[in-house]
Order: sequence, then structure tokens, then C-alpha cells
Amino acid sequence: MILKKFNVLEFLDSDETAVAYLNAALAEKDPGYFAKALGNVARAKGVSTGSEAIAEGWESPHRTLSDEGNPRIDVLFKVLETLNARLVIVADS
Repeated sequence: MILKKFNVLEFLDSDETAVAYLNAALAEKDPGYFAKALGNVARAKGVSTGSEAIAEGWESPHRTLSDEGNPRIDVLFKVLETLNARLVIVADS
């Protein structure tokens, strides 16, 4: 049996899946984990995290959107806007 390396990008094929993935990552309460998940969704949607992103003012996007990252709020908003997504705050029940 030949096992294929798991690639999360292959499963982020719909907006609903991407939203569920980001919500699950956010629930972990780990900024690095969420940053990496956001980077994965951005790559799956074809959003540049390379040199074009640097030209738009992102600081080191590959590092920012990785598990070592801690994106500034303006970068977070810019990525979410590009993905046609937004954060919603709700009371914890």
C-alpha cells in the first residue's frame, strides 16, 4: 500500500469547508495555529503570500501566515477581506 502525504489544501475546496476549518483553528486559541490555517486557506484560494503580498505591505507573509506567525490585525483584516471573509464576535455561552 502506498500512502499519499496529507495536503490540507486539497480539502479546502469550498467556502463552507474553509470557514469550518478557520473556525476550528480559532477555537484552538493558538495564534500561530490560526495564522497557519489562514495561510492555508489563502493558498488554497490562490491568494498570493509571496512577493506580491510584500509589495502590498505585508511583512514577511510566509512567516506571518505560518505556525510561527503572529499577524498584525491589519494584515489579518487584509487577508480576510481578500478571502471575502470576516471575523464575528459572539458571547461565549
